[in-house]
Amino acid sequence: MLGPRGVADPDPAETADWLASLESVLRHGGAARARFLLDRLEQKAREIGVVEEAPPYSPYRNTIPLEKQPPYPGDLAVEERITSIMRWNALAMVVRANMAYGELGGHVASYASAAEIFELGFNHFFQAGDATGAGADLVFFQPHSAPGVYARAFLEGRLSETNLKHYRQEIAGEGLCSYPHPWLMPEFWQVPTGSMGIGPMNAIYQARFMRYLSDRGLADTAGQHVWGVFGDGEMDEPESIGALTLAAREKLDNVTFVINCNLQRLDGPVRGNGQIIQELESVFRGAGWNVVKVLWGSEWDAIFARDTNHALLRRFAATVDGKYQTLGAKDGAYNLAHFFGEDEEVKALVSHMSDADVDKLKRGGHDFRKLYAAFAAAKATKGRPTVILAKTKKGYGMGGAGESRMTAHQAKKLDTDALKAFRDRFALPLTDAQVERLEFYKPDENSRELRYLRERREQLGGFLPKRRRTAAHVAVPDLSTYAGFALEADGKEMSTTTAAVRLFSSLIKHKELGPRVVPIVADEARTFGMANLFRQVGIYSPLGQLYEPEDAGSMLYYKESRDGQLLEEGITEAGAISSWAAAATSYSVHGLAMLPFYIYYSMFGFQRVGDLIWAAADQRARGFLIGATAGRTTLGGEGLQHQDGSSHLVAATIPNCRAYDPAFAYEMAVILDHGTRDMMERDVDAFYYVTAMNENYAQPSMPEGVRDGIIRGMYRFAGYGNGEPAIRLLGSGAILPEVIAAAKLLAEEWGIAAEVHSVTSFSELAREAREVERINRLNPGLPAKRSLVEESLSGSAPVVAATDYVRAYPQLIATAIQARYVTLGTDGFGRSDTRSALRAFFEVDRHHVAVAALAALADEGHLDRAKVADAVARYGISPNRPAPWTV
Repeated sequence: MLGPRGVADPDPAETADWLASLESVLRHGGAARARFLLDRLEQKAREIGVVEEAPPYSPYRNTIPLEKQPPYPGDLAVEERITSIMRWNALAMVVRANMAYGELGGHVASYASAAEIFELGFNHFFQAGDATGAGADLVFFQPHSAPGVYARAFLEGRLSETNLKHYRQEIAGEGLCSYPHPWLMPEFWQVPTGSMGIGPMNAIYQARFMRYLSDRGLADTAGQHVWGVFGDGEMDEPESIGALTLAAREKLDNVTFVINCNLQRLDGPVRGNGQIIQELESVFRGAGWNVVKVLWGSEWDAIFARDTNHALLRRFAATVDGKYQTLGAKDGAYNLAHFFGEDEEVKALVSHMSDADVDKLKRGGHDFRKLYAAFAAAKATKGRPTVILAKTKKGYGMGGAGESRMTAHQAKKLDTDALKAFRDRFALPLTDAQVERLEFYKPDENSRELRYLRERREQLGGFLPKRRRTAAHVAVPDLSTYAGFALEADGKEMSTTTAAVRLFSSLIKHKELGPRVVPIVADEARTFGMANLFRQVGIYSPLGQLYEPEDAGSMLYYKESRDGQLLEEGITEAGAISSWAAAATSYSVHGLAMLPFYIYYSMFGFQRVGDLIWAAADQRARGFLIGATAGRTTLGGEGLQHQDGSSHLVAATIPNCRAYDPAFAYEMAVILDHGTRDMMERDVDAFYYVTAMNENYAQPSMPEGVRDGIIRGMYRFAGYGNGEPAIRLLGSGAILPEVIAAAKLLAEEWGIAAEVHSVTSFSELAREAREVERINRLNPGLPAKRSLVEESLSGSAPVVAATDYVRAYPQLIATAIQARYVTLGTDGFGRSDTRSALRAFFEVDRHHVAVAALAALADEGHLDRAKVADAVARYGISPNRPAPWTV
């Protein structure tokens, strides 16, 4: 006989003695004693160099043996009937939509594989909390399984037949969205999962935030659990496994992943030449998770009992997933010939079974009893998170139309024969005519099925998924009480990054709002001037501080504490934004409004983790993203990969993102105050992206009457020169001081009157301008409205705009300006150099702004073009050098 590594046994008799000894220990000392001896043998083998490591996975069988399987607490027959009904309604929902339109898409096979997983959770584990939803579990639903969740809500009476008939037809107002989208169904879905890989990381950080709230004494989250149902193919996304060690390190036993291992991605096997379940077990075990495998249904128990020589386990170990997929698509006769029949010892185990008997052998993920044992074990496990690896068939029940087929994921239409076969397999009380019409089926309200379904949910607190839209308001202190340094700066030099940190640090001291502030940083807190928070509020750690920090004697030493307020996440932007999303949705998940400030290098926000930001937007997040060291020229020496010239352009594409690029401390203060009131007092489902710079320059005090313009996006800052302005200059962020300097050059050196406008948000100006344009277009009989851009920049005097971002950013408002409009920006790759050199290189410094203004006036016939040439020469600009955006 060959050993597990394919090596021939040189002494079978000795091997038999060892195995007999192990069995004797098991009989007389029990499993714990046997495991202890094996652990000691493994340890000794490593010490003496016999083996370097043991396989990081267990045999290909259920983790929980039959003798340790708890009794099933529900009515299996009723639950199986309910699941069959939901399978049909989910199938009918998708097929109806595609027979009618042919273009709507939708997925059947994923829910078909996960139906038992969801129903087991709904009937026995997913807690809905109290009447308000407080204390509810958070469930991340596999996105392609949304039709199954809708099918359950239909039986519960939460969705109507009309809703189901309008699956993926939302515009009329009665339809259902494709995947879990809180923005589109704000009282139903709690978390979005449509972008694969986002859910697993968000689930871990939601579980961690529950502990954070509890450890800080803000909420009792002890009974809450986070469940994430994800696909095995989805685990290829780096975000899916990016936070596994955090969950183990912080002992998050309040999170359970259920991986639906149907062995198939969208186009074919996940690991055709390997075993994805064993691979995932290795990954999760290595990360410190408890792993529970649910591979084989109850029908296999008798076979395993006869397999005293473990021949079946050896056969499983030698079978790759590509073959498992083929076996799953074939009937019992094929399996007898091509799996059991290929090994005489294995063949003997099923010699008494017919083709039909073999055909009824189920995978563990379709067996309620096996799944219940796994879920119960997960809830009982303390001190570490659990992953359940549930083996299923993609398209289970779809027969030749999709069961374990390569094309299962794309199956959206079934012919009449396939639909009838589906009905027959699950014994659904539908006539041929009803099947052909794809009628939805709902038992009588007093039926055993619907009464059972409601009773189970009543015992678990109510229906899920369910989303709360509001939380108790939190009073915000008057701006003047904490922002005097910014409102009355009086020329004091500081950076807007310093101003932002000082503002939210002051908010932390407020009695009511302060505890709700959640400062978050993905490392480099000292870079952003946040080291004072180490002592002020402490760094959150569930373990506290088990060491004396090296800088213990300093004023701003590194202080970790269990009730720490600052989340210092380490070098993981994806983790930090997930942490921010958890805090930013706390008002809905926990009924507790929090105010997170995540401060980071702006280049590492929308460009690096934009998909996670978009998911937070879908979830109606409320909080601040502070893009520090922003712009392409303010972070002088860092160069290409650190310099941001595009984040505001991306932010402008997100409907509920309010993006600002303030130049002055008082602008920063007004924006943060307004956003805080929006989110904490007015229940506005928006989040704020505010860029801040690390450049120190003189900060003016706030002029009178500019507050409204700061929020709307623009206000007149000052005029330079005599008479009516011949040119209007717009600037934002770090480039506004250059624009102001350019206006002074125009007035002092060229005798041209200039007007400077501070633009705090081109995207907000563009949003308003689009709305006004639409209103005027659709209401031709009413007096035309005017946007702020049109009101502020009326007339024919040319307009020049300069920012530290690509030119497309200021061009957002181009259609609202009737005069000649010239934009300057930082298109191209970044460079390492001084700020002044970078601004000259990207042609956004004061000299280039002045030349652009002179050229615009010349183009309009208001100035001799010779003066433009004089300016180019005077300011040392080389007209023949390559443009900064050329490669």
